[in-house]
Parts: sequence; structure tokens; C-alpha cells
Amino acid sequence: MTEDAPHATAVRNVVILTAAQAFLGAQMPMIFVLGGLAGQSLASNPCFATLPISLIVLGSMLSAQPMAWLMQSFGRRAGFFLGALGGAMGGAVGAYGLYLGSFPVFLMGSLFTGIYMSAHNFYRFAATDTASEAFRPKAISYVMAGGLASALIGPQLVKLTADAMVVPFMGTYLAVIGVNLVGALLFFFLRIPRPPVPDENSPKGRTRWELLTTPRIAVAVICAMVSYALMNLVMTSTPLAVVGCGFDKANAADIVSAHVLAMYAPSFFTGHLIARFGVERIVALGLTLLAAAGAVALAGVQLENFFLALVLLGLGWNFGFIGATAMLAGAHRPEERGRVQGMNDALVFGCVTLASLSSGGLMNCAGGTAQQGWTAVNLAMIPFLVAAFGALAWLWARRKGLAA
Repeated sequence: MTEDAPHATAVRNVVILTAAQAFLGAQMPMIFVLGGLAGQSLASNPCFATLPISLIVLGSMLSAQPMAWLMQSFGRRAGFFLGALGGAMGGAVGAYGLYLGSFPVFLMGSLFTGIYMSAHNFYRFAATDTASEAFRPKAISYVMAGGLASALIGPQLVKLTADAMVVPFMGTYLAVIGVNLVGALLFFFLRIPRPPVPDENSPKGRTRWELLTTPRIAVAVICAMVSYALMNLVMTSTPLAVVGCGFDKANAADIVSAHVLAMYAPSFFTGHLIARFGVERIVALGLTLLAAAGAVALAGVQLENFFLALVLLGLGWNFGFIGATAMLAGAHRPEERGRVQGMNDALVFGCVTLASLSSGGLMNCAGGTAQQGWTAVNLAMIPFLVAAFGALAWLWARRKGLAA
């Protein structure tokens, strides 16, 4: 094997995972555009409108540790195939729930979709498995950049399919089945070695508690939790706020499309920025952009406010979440990979579940109008941003203290 072969394998895997992010990832903006609107049409209480999205995130949280174990034991490919199967099941059960007009059945489909979302979130970690230390942040960024295509494909499929059948939104959920079945074929081309089976003499690594109390890992997890949860909190309510403020579903789809583009467009250079300026500065930039998104949203409910706020929200998520992922990837040993990644995603998506549950309540039940609900959603960001900035500042101060 030549010296360049390992890097060539890493690049090959990154290309495949980027394509998976682009095509399979398109189902996420599809469901996030329509999940709240479909829930609003089925739920007896408007406070539960965003419960379908919350159940997707809950399904992802519940699947995170089993998915990490599966990939550690049987390889990435097995986990990604299972994720695509879960996504197809979610689309099928969701479509059936819409056909029946049954909110509980529709929610069951959301739980199945959570299996896909859990696998989807391991794409970024899989990109690092065969990558060198220098290539690792760029590998994560390139895979996340695949979301640019998903930001274009998903909302356009919504426009084509949302009203294509007599039952509203059912066509979109049927399209999700096809996205998963076709997209799963990509994983036949992955070349990520299955982790070796550990023997009694193999390094065991640190326990979950030891990992979680490692300062760098703890701060990475906190910043990932806040970045993802706040993005989800605001994005979940956006279609409801846009429509509630007098605009239509096409406007909501365009705004979500702009948001998802902003989430992934910087990924072409986020890894380079991390390498040049350091991961802590990039995470801090992400948190600052999230705060700016809240400020723009609070300034008004014109269409341009929604567009700018959601673009800033996407940029903030990119720098905050990719930065936190890179920080985590460099803070654990190979034998700890499954344990730390599963723990990280369980905590992140537990927090995201709470955020999405809170989003519907704040949006529909925190005031008498859509504008008041939207204000409540964006004010809720403040304490979590303060906590994340505080954790990052503590890590900086601790590192300077140790250096001194």
C-alpha cells in the first residue's frame, strides 16, 4: 500500500458521506418544513403542533447509544443502512397517519424518523475514522457541506409534493420513502474498516463519567447542546410564525431553504478557519451569531426579518456545532470512540428534544398572537447562550492558568 493510500481512502469516504448528507439529508428540511404544519392540522391542542418534530428528536436521542454500539460492533455501514430503513419507515407510517387523520399514528412515524436522524448525525464522525489528524476538521466540514444540496432539494420537493395528493402533506411523506431507499445505495461504496473486536488486554478507555468530567469534552458537549438546541428551538417554530404572521407555505419553505443553506454553506471553509484561528474562537463566533439571530427576530416580523434571522441562525449553528464536534473528536482515544460519540449525541439530542417540545408551547401558548409567541421563542435563547459563553470562557481561563 502506498503512503497516499490511507488519505485516498479518507477522501473517498468523505465524498460518499457528503453525497449521503446531500441526498438522504434532504428529508430533514422536508419534514421540518411540514412537521409543525401537519401537526397543527392533526392535533386537538395547538400547543402540541410541534410535537411531531419533538418526537423525531426524541427518537434520535433514544437511538444514539444503540446506534453508537451497533457501529462500534458491526461497522458504520450497518448503522447507516439501519438509519435509512428507519427513515423509510418514518415516511410510510407518517403518510398512513395523515391518510387516517390520526395524530398518534403520525407521531409514531416521527419516532421512526428519529432512527434516521440518529444515523445521519454520525456521518460527521464517520468522516474522521480514516482521516489523518490534519485532515479531520476539513473532513467534518466537507461532509457537513453536503447539506447545501439538501437545503435545495428538500424544500423544492416540499413545493412539488405537499399538495400533490388529496390529503395535504401526504405526498411529501411518500417522497421521503423513495429518498431513503435510493440514498441507502451509497453506503455500499464506503470503505471504513470495522473496529477490531477488543480482547481482555485491549485498552478499555475512560468511563462515561470520566469522559464527561474531562474539561475539554464537557465544554464541547455543552457548546454542541446549546448550538443545536437553540437552532432547533427557533427553526421548529419558524413555519408556524411565518404562516401565522400572514405569509404562505411557499414563503416558509423559502425561509427554511435559506436557513439550511446558511447552515451548510460555510462548511467548505469552517475546517480551514478552525485550523487557522483555533476551535474555541470559531465556537465563540457561532454563539455570537446565534445571539444576533435572536436580536434580528425580536426586531420585527417582516419577511426580511425572518430571512435574516434564519440565515444568522444557520451560520451560528455551523460554527458552533462543527467547532464543538472538532473539539470533541480531538479529545478522546480510539477505544473510547463509540462511548463518547454515543454519549455526546444522547445529551445533545436530549437537549434538542426539550427545545423542540418547548418551541411549540412557547409559539402557540405563550401569547395571544403569532408575534407574541415568536418573541417568547427568541427570548428563551438568552440563558442558554450565557451558559455556553460561560463554559467556553472557563475553558480559556483554565488553559491560560495551566500554561502559566
